[in-house]
Amino acid sequence: MSQKEVPQLLTAAAVAQRSIRDRVGVWVEAKNAYDIVTRIRKAEEAGVRQIWGQNAGFTDVITAFAAAVTQTKHIRLGSAIVPSYSQHPLKLAQQALALHDLAPGRLRLGVGTGNPILIQELYGIPQPSPLAHLKEYVEIMRGFLWENATGYQGKFFHLRNDNIVAPIIAQTLRTAQIPLLISAVGPKAFRLAGEVSDGAISYVSPIPYLLDQALPALQAGAKAAQRPAPPLIAHITIALSTDERAVLATKRKRIQMAIPVGPYARMFALAGFAEALNGDEQALDALAQSLVISGDEATLRSKIKELLDSGLDELMLQLLPITDEESERKRLFQLVGSL
Repeated sequence: MSQKEVPQLLTAAAVAQRSIRDRVGVWVEAKNAYDIVTRIRKAEEAGVRQIWGQNAGFTDVITAFAAAVTQTKHIRLGSAIVPSYSQHPLKLAQQALALHDLAPGRLRLGVGTGNPILIQELYGIPQPSPLAHLKEYVEIMRGFLWENATGYQGKFFHLRNDNIVAPIIAQTLRTAQIPLLISAVGPKAFRLAGEVSDGAISYVSPIPYLLDQALPALQAGAKAAQRPAPPLIAHITIALSTDERAVLATKRKRIQMAIPVGPYARMFALAGFAEALNGDEQALDALAQSLVISGDEATLRSKIKELLDSGLDELMLQLLPITDEESERKRLFQLVGSL
């Protein structure tokens, strides 16, 4: 396998010049690592150029990606996301480096503070300043992967790089310019993404909110840091169905799972859907409609182009199954692979 590094870092301006198919990825969900590897292979066979995934069935997504690269050749793999509180930044950087060794240029490493219910309740880890923690996390990985830097002194992390530590790792360090992206829900997170990351990954954010609040915050962060704005990867739910009532009902059920989570509730309120948080039926319907695109292939092809023309840099499409999940997933792969 060639070890030549394939450049993959793109600014928002550069992304806008790429083909539509290069700007549209699919979020691959699965119940276990075997299934996610199988679906990644099928996505590549259909012509999909970018997939996104998270911990399938509570397994490690980077480990699953390592298996996937042995069965695929070109498809880019993005984590969306790895929770920063679940492991030390150098440990995650080591995992990313191993994957880079196997498939240079194919990983886009997305990290985030994670669902507070899982982090605080399941892991039992407090999150007093999650964005400050995430900033340090990304800075450490950036230094390690891009510059072979191992020393860092922050509020949350203290890494030594002295005459004791340096000789131990000096012979094994090497650079790997792996894109480092962060998940973002609120404007402050999008601003942070603009300051320190190679892209912001949204989740269940209404499209008008992304255009009117998230994107300006991302651009402001980049401007403050005197760097080009990175791309915004917009999470969009997609249903391959013309049954609008079924689509709306299914999406509403999913939304109601996100509403109790603090960051999403605050974001929905900022987006103008405060009444939906209190169970208002019309507001819930309006919120659902702002989060999903649906229709047949021709309609969806047009809607995807409209979203990219509106100012969103990239799309991360998550299937909303309506009648036959396997059939609809296959159709989604074929649709994206033919854009």
